[in-house]
Amino acid sequence: MLNKTKISLAVFSAIVSSTPLIAVSEEQADGFVEGSSFNILNRNFYMNRDFRKGQSSNTGNGYTEAWAHGIIGQFESGFTQGTVGFGIDTFAMLGLKLDTGDGRYGPGGSVNLLPVNSEGEAEDNYSKVGGAVKVRLLDTVVKAGDVFPMTPVVHYGDSRLLPESFRGVTLENSSFEGLTLQGGRLHAMSQPQVSTMRDDFETFYAGPVDSSWLAYFGGDYSVSDNLSFSLYSSKLKDVWDQYYAGTAFSRPLTDDISLFGGLNYYKAVDEGQQQLGEFNNNIYSGKVGVQFGAHSVALSYQRNNGDNDFDYLRQSDSIYLDNSIQYSDFNSPNERSWMLRYDLDMASYGIPGLSFMTRYAQGSDADYSSANEVYMRRDDDGNPLTDQKRWERDIEAKYVLQTGSLKDMSFRVRQMTTRATAYESDLDEVRLIVEYPLSVL
Repeated sequence: MLNKTKISLAVFSAIVSSTPLIAVSEEQADGFVEGSSFNILNRNFYMNRDFRKGQSSNTGNGYTEAWAHGIIGQFESGFTQGTVGFGIDTFAMLGLKLDTGDGRYGPGGSVNLLPVNSEGEAEDNYSKVGGAVKVRLLDTVVKAGDVFPMTPVVHYGDSRLLPESFRGVTLENSSFEGLTLQGGRLHAMSQPQVSTMRDDFETFYAGPVDSSWLAYFGGDYSVSDNLSFSLYSSKLKDVWDQYYAGTAFSRPLTDDISLFGGLNYYKAVDEGQQQLGEFNNNIYSGKVGVQFGAHSVALSYQRNNGDNDFDYLRQSDSIYLDNSIQYSDFNSPNERSWMLRYDLDMASYGIPGLSFMTRYAQGSDADYSSANEVYMRRDDDGNPLTDQKRWERDIEAKYVLQTGSLKDMSFRVRQMTTRATAYESDLDEVRLIVEYPLSVL
């Protein structure tokens, strides 16, 4: 890792040193106050999961449910003027319980909207407060504190009431046209349903790990408006090394018809003290689709060639695979899956802001016979699960107000159904999400 760090720093130093020492652009010279923004997002979130076979480790009745309201305030300053600019980003977030009901929400409940107290009941409220200092030198921005990285290997999650965050140092450089480089070293995380900002790292499938830091580096390059590439790597100390490569493309055929698609590839190997055992996974997905007018249809295929689950940080969006959807990731050992997705934008039919989406995915051949003990799943007789299958169907409708005092307020309903053999749950899920963003400054 030391050699890799030296190489990464050398590359970064070369980029900075090769950038002409030109005057800061007018866009960058807005100033600390003039370049500031203050936004408030109100998020009303209802979610339930109905375990069709009664599998619920928390409530005991096969049903989990929660309704809550989140208020997310974020202030981002501009940068002080000069060759080196300084600024701050701060946030304050509040989560309020509206209803959970008796027996519908348990400790660590699968809904994951609210924290629970020592008696296993949802807390009435919880909060998060944090911030980061930032420095800009030419086209490079460094942040230290509570950060929200967005890369294929480390991406904060925002699919619950309050967003996830990490604590550490990040950098972003955009010296070359079309190329964005990102890197960071993180030492703590804060999941969506907790107040503490200094939690240990936790993975989605294997749970908590005793890792002192997480580092990542990579970049995105846009060759043109129709073609882009991404390349990243990360290290979760004593847990894993992950590598990602991806591409996305689109090709207009006529004014109303275009082709689009992309590829995603991950490789993950154990690292250091191998806290999650020995593994050497690679998983990929590919997608191709066509957009014609208001309609879009896409077909994707995904395959895990490893003997263990492809894991990632819990509640994060650090999995850029086409078949990682609302509930299922389709990333079990040796699992192969395909998905068909349809999108409809009603603006072409005179209703701007209204959209629909539906998709169906099916996975097969999941096989735990060679999995390590951390990721092993067994049947009631103690034998490794083999030939496991599952499918998931998602339906979503969303409407965004286009005008008036409530402009940009959105209403979204999401329904999910999944069925599986022994290794996963059979469940139905409904999410109702109302969001109202307000720009104060």
